[in-house]
Amino acid sequence: MNCEILAPAGDILSARAAISSGADAIYLGLPKFSARSSAENFCRSALQELTTYAHLLGVKVYVCLNTLVKDSELSEFFQSVREAWEDGADAILMQDMFLGKRVKEAFPQVVLHLSTQAGCCNVRGAEFAKRCGFSRVVLARETPLSEIEKIAKIVETEVFVQGALCTCFSGQCYLSSFAGNNSGNRGRCKQPCRKKYSIDRAGYEEFAYALSPADLSVGKRVNELLAAGVRSLKIEGRMRRPEYVAAAVNYYRALLNGGNETSALSDLKRAYNRGDYTEGLAFGQKRFLSRNVQGHIGELVGTMRDGSFCTSDHPARKGDGFKILRGGKEVGGAVFRAEGKGGFFLSSQEPLLRGDEVRLTTDTSLPSRLSSERKRKIFLSLSFLKGERAKVSSGDFCRTYDVLEEAKRAPLTKEELCACFEKTDGLPFEPVFEEVQTENAFLPKSALNAIRRDFYGRLVSHLAPARESLEETELVFPAPEKGGKETRTAVISDDFAGLFADVLIYKPQDYARISPEEVQKGTGEKFLYLPPFSTSADEAQVLPALPLFDGIYCDGSYGLPFARAHNKKFFAGTGWNLTNAAAVMGAKEAGADLLALSKELTVREQDALAGENIFALDFGGVKVMDLCYCLFEKNCATCDKRTRYTLTDEEGRKFPLRRYRAAGGCRFEVYNCAPLSIEKHETGHLFDLTLQKELNPYVKTPENAPLAGANRGHANRSLL
Repeated sequence: MNCEILAPAGDILSARAAISSGADAIYLGLPKFSARSSAENFCRSALQELTTYAHLLGVKVYVCLNTLVKDSELSEFFQSVREAWEDGADAILMQDMFLGKRVKEAFPQVVLHLSTQAGCCNVRGAEFAKRCGFSRVVLARETPLSEIEKIAKIVETEVFVQGALCTCFSGQCYLSSFAGNNSGNRGRCKQPCRKKYSIDRAGYEEFAYALSPADLSVGKRVNELLAAGVRSLKIEGRMRRPEYVAAAVNYYRALLNGGNETSALSDLKRAYNRGDYTEGLAFGQKRFLSRNVQGHIGELVGTMRDGSFCTSDHPARKGDGFKILRGGKEVGGAVFRAEGKGGFFLSSQEPLLRGDEVRLTTDTSLPSRLSSERKRKIFLSLSFLKGERAKVSSGDFCRTYDVLEEAKRAPLTKEELCACFEKTDGLPFEPVFEEVQTENAFLPKSALNAIRRDFYGRLVSHLAPARESLEETELVFPAPEKGGKETRTAVISDDFAGLFADVLIYKPQDYARISPEEVQKGTGEKFLYLPPFSTSADEAQVLPALPLFDGIYCDGSYGLPFARAHNKKFFAGTGWNLTNAAAVMGAKEAGADLLALSKELTVREQDALAGENIFALDFGGVKVMDLCYCLFEKNCATCDKRTRYTLTDEEGRKFPLRRYRAAGGCRFEVYNCAPLSIEKHETGHLFDLTLQKELNPYVKTPENAPLAGANRGHANRSLL
């Protein structure tokens, strides 16, 4: 099975670098609906030009329309899909699974890939995506190798192998949205996870990059992904420089084709390297976080000896830049000053000490070393004979031109013809001349150049033909059924004692130890909360407890087929990120009995989608992150086993941190620094009392005061 190397293209320079370095496919965004809104991205004319160039070289182009879409944007979104496809896109990446289903119904020819933002991580999620019309799933970065192998038997899989990692389970991060007023689900994430935090646990009180993963680099373990059936190896980095893109493609091309892996990895580290890399969660948690350093730390090339001298084998030169690490922590930068025997001298504003690590972060020779040009061989036959039509052909493609006059002097020569057609007018062609005939023919140089330009232009259209227009389709976006106002209340909690509501959603502290006595507490229909990330082991773990519940509440799409398989009602959680009528109707048609709207919509936007069985989060804690790994580096022997911590940023904001156990170990949830308190009108009430059960507004006690420090979230102003 062929496996593609898929490279990022944040701008035209990175796209060209990826293609020239040997990428099989590239992915990019448009001005709207791109999960990297800060990238340069591509307008229509630029996309048309790039797809033609890429297709001439056998490279595919995938267009990312992978943000959430609001009702008011549906027509514009479908128009963007249409234009991207007609401009030559080979696939469209989308986050909204149900909107994708509508796209496939409207435009059956369009190839759909499910974005990693949709959080597909297991067989049930993959099967669901396939039913919605997706031919490929970009797997969540947390998906273990054992699950990847199962999913690959169902649908094409695309797996991240290189680049930045999101600390939160993709599609479930709202930290930038609620704490920073920029929504990651709209491509505007300001990366608050890359800032410093302290945690109230012994050994973690000092401010550090407590949530910041090292960059991913699976390296030679790529062979295990290939053996598991992975179809596409994805490099992250639409915000990175062309040199990084080229170095990353070169490295994985070397791994696949048996090139110089050592040299290629060295170039990659020098291009960008956060935290000396992790193999990622697919292979288990090993050196996952980069607590001490945040940015690019390059490649270790030497150590400080005395004064400003670095002992090194690296041939440093003027313009090279370095980062200095001491005890694993960054202490400053340095630049090359002069050569020395067995090393070089550095200049730095910070005092440098003996034993400091010297890491090369700017290698002035890297761009030239990585520069390359990819060409397509075209085999040409030229016939320019007096009294006959000029003829140019390449394979089965042939063009004839005017009859050639007899030369009175200086007839055309073979050398002149070859020299003319060796000029490819910027096209990625490498002419190979099979047959060149000329006999006493005359043709002005300007006319010969015109023939060349015409032939190459038509050859491009032959080799990379324009995409046919999609059939005109009248798009109808039905509003959700207005069957009446939903008045019920649903409550999420890990303790049912004293609670009563129409729906009680139980959030276990340990999924392997769900207590029947605990579930029986409280009054209301009982649902089991399932997190967005789940493996086969997680599913097996909760099966014994299912008879205790009437239904399943889940933030992941896999939850619906899981609930149906076990004859349980299903409540689609806020993590489904339902933001438009097409998605709401799609969730209902798929079988969701109850559903929660996106917590990033305003009250007005939520009310426009309201109806029976539709809820919105309006009180209690706001979960802003799902962390599918151990924040404390899996040091289980020294663990204090607490279930609650506090994550504090440098501004003094305190974010509640909840630990729970699932198959494979501990996971964590981060809650917003301020709780939520909103008066709703049309939707059902959804309370999250996991951290604040005592503040249930329906429990009337003398202590029941207004929620201290609460705010209205996005009730008045949507960040979508």
